[in-house]
Amino acid sequence: MTVLRTARLSLRFRPRALGVGAGAALLAAGFGLVALGSGDYPMGPADVLRTLTGGGTVAEQFIVFDLRLPRLVTALLVGAALALAGTVFQSLVRNPLGSPDILGFTQGASTGALVVVVLGGSSLALAGAAVVGGLGTGLVIYALAWRRGVHGFRLILVGIGVAAILTGVNGYLLTRAPLMDAARAVLWLTGSLDGRGWANAGPLLAVLVVLAPLVLVGCAPALRMMELGDDAASALGVPVRRLRLVLLAAAVLLVSFAAAAAGPVSFVALVAPHVAKRLTRAPGPNLLPSMAVGAALLVGADLVAQRAFAGHQLPVGVVTGVIGGGYLVWLLAMERRAGRL
Repeated sequence: MTVLRTARLSLRFRPRALGVGAGAALLAAGFGLVALGSGDYPMGPADVLRTLTGGGTVAEQFIVFDLRLPRLVTALLVGAALALAGTVFQSLVRNPLGSPDILGFTQGASTGALVVVVLGGSSLALAGAAVVGGLGTGLVIYALAWRRGVHGFRLILVGIGVAAILTGVNGYLLTRAPLMDAARAVLWLTGSLDGRGWANAGPLLAVLVVLAPLVLVGCAPALRMMELGDDAASALGVPVRRLRLVLLAAAVLLVSFAAAAAGPVSFVALVAPHVAKRLTRAPGPNLLPSMAVGAALLVGADLVAQRAFAGHQLPVGVVTGVIGGGYLVWLLAMERRAGRL
């Protein structure tokens, strides 16, 4: 660990963690450059960079800025938001399987969106309902898990139960939707970046601009102390209950707005924090490296989804599901081998 001190500031950082974050960010940028240049109208990296800096033909500017760049920016933001939320959840519940996919928050956002599909509504209403559904589910889980505070194990159990209930509700809502709307809902439930524009990326960007500094700067040191246990953190002066409420609210907001932007993309929130921790080899939540890994993971998965099968695009959630499912099986096998399962 390296410590920089000035007259008014003391900053601690780990060079390896910074290197992992920078490497993941460069990898995401590389994937993005390839994504911007590939498609029915191929462009070389030099052409893409020239267009991004204000050059290029009118056709190239339209393709990059109006068609491909909004999808790329949405993927970067969704990946970073899900990874940050997943890191916060895993740190709060002190469990490697703590993830919004497993704890019910993603299912709550899906329920809100499906209600709009059944009742009939615009894409904007669907996105807003996803946010409302995610926040409402967060409030329900928090209320049910409250008993002189919210502890990790109880939060996991309540979240799994709520997720099971909402999965059944979502299945019923799909049966009540008109055929065309149900098909559109299934695509959204899988997680897709197809046709995403600046209107999808804007709200999530605003949320990240507000919440990421709050979590990274304002809450990260206390969050690291909370991993020692509530009693130890309280003895060190951390307001455990208030901080847990703030962090849970921030994580639920991030998940809800990410789902509104691209649907409930699975496993990014679970996998990215684990990959970041293994690469940094550092204790603690590894918030910033996790965000960079999540962004790179989702952009890479979207690139595979677009180019793996010629003439046919997969929803990005299919690719992340395959990657995340394989990683989850491997993680469970390692936990069992270590005697923790």
